Amino acid sequence: MPSDDPSDAPTGSTPPNAAAPSPNGVQIRGGTVPTPDGVTARTLARHPRPLGGDPLKMVDRPLFSLSGMVINNAGGAKDQLAIKRKPPWLRAKVPGGPGYQRLKKIMDEHKLFTVCEEAGCPNMGECWARGVATIMILGDTCTRACGFCNVKTGRPMALDRDEPRRVAESLALMGLKHVVVTSVNRDELPDGGAGAWAETIIRSRESCPGMSIEVLIPDFEGNWGALQMVIDARPHIINHNLETVRRMYPAVRPSAKFDRSLELLRRVKEQGGVAKTGIMVGIGERDEEVLALMDDVQAKTRVTRAGGSTDSCDILTIGQYLQPTRNHLPLDRWVTPEQFATFREEGLRRGFKVVESGPLVRSSYHADEQADRLTGIERETHDAMTRLISSTAP
Repeated sequence: MPSDDPSDAPTGSTPPNAAAPSPNGVQIRGGTVPTPDGVTARTLARHPRPLGGDPLKMVDRPLFSLSGMVINNAGGAKDQLAIKRKPPWLRAKVPGGPGYQRLKKIMDEHKLFTVCEEAGCPNMGECWARGVATIMILGDTCTRACGFCNVKTGRPMALDRDEPRRVAESLALMGLKHVVVTSVNRDELPDGGAGAWAETIIRSRESCPGMSIEVLIPDFEGNWGALQMVIDARPHIINHNLETVRRMYPAVRPSAKFDRSLELLRRVKEQGGVAKTGIMVGIGERDEEVLALMDDVQAKTRVTRAGGSTDSCDILTIGQYLQPTRNHLPLDRWVTPEQFATFREEGLRRGFKVVESGPLVRSSYHADEQADRLTGIERETHDAMTRLISSTAP
């Protein structure tokens, strides 16, 4: 009986279903797919007997070509996608000044990482000059490779058991009213780093009793016992960013699950915590998908309190996606300040208590800002944040 295994074919023969090279490209059902000179020949030379059969045998004629979008550095001159020029409303201050230098000195002396530096935050100059930063724990190497993120990816170093102590000591030196702590993903650890998270929160509370603590946590791969360790440490705000709309997850957050992140936020609300999430726009989503995300977050995180009242995710941040390098997901569009204002209005109307929406908004809202420096929308946001933080005080 004839075998269907291509490996049974005589040496040097072409499997019956294999795509044959032609002067114009690869012959497939429905037509010919153009290929650069030599590419098909090199591929067939390296893989003369594809174990999975011919991957092109069921491919129809492409509806459109992506050839012009492919980065190809194989030949002489480099062909790269250019990063789009920023619009006039996207301007950030250059890092510098005594406040910036003081904070950098403390970070260096205590061997701490900040997401401000690792992720290339556009607000770093302004925030550090005020003496405010987002501490990043569990090292500087992430076990995931999200398409938008500039944090280093790879195999992390061994867990630094002394880091929680150093973080707490450095925060005491800074004298902050509010701090944001985040981390890389550590999926290789059994608890995803939750134990270190809990110790960092507890030590920071002890060292800085007058400081409110906001944590920006990973999803712990759905390990709800690990999440409980963080909740039990009682930070004032628990933030977990959705980052983008549901449709974009395979490209933007391939190792994450949209519904899993919603469940994390729901569990925070279920235990009376202040829940916060954030997304980027301009990475390929549509405006109506952003509104649908708001509805999803409110519906899937809603819990019923004693007495029949309901509560859901409290805070939403929306900011412009900025392509870190040419190797990251390309920018799709610049979202206008007017559209950000619309997003804020829609978020508040849908039930969020605080919505920070603007081109340079990032997930770390600094509640240490003095109320007398805030006006209009900023003052409303500050007052709402103060009420939320006060509600979680011990």
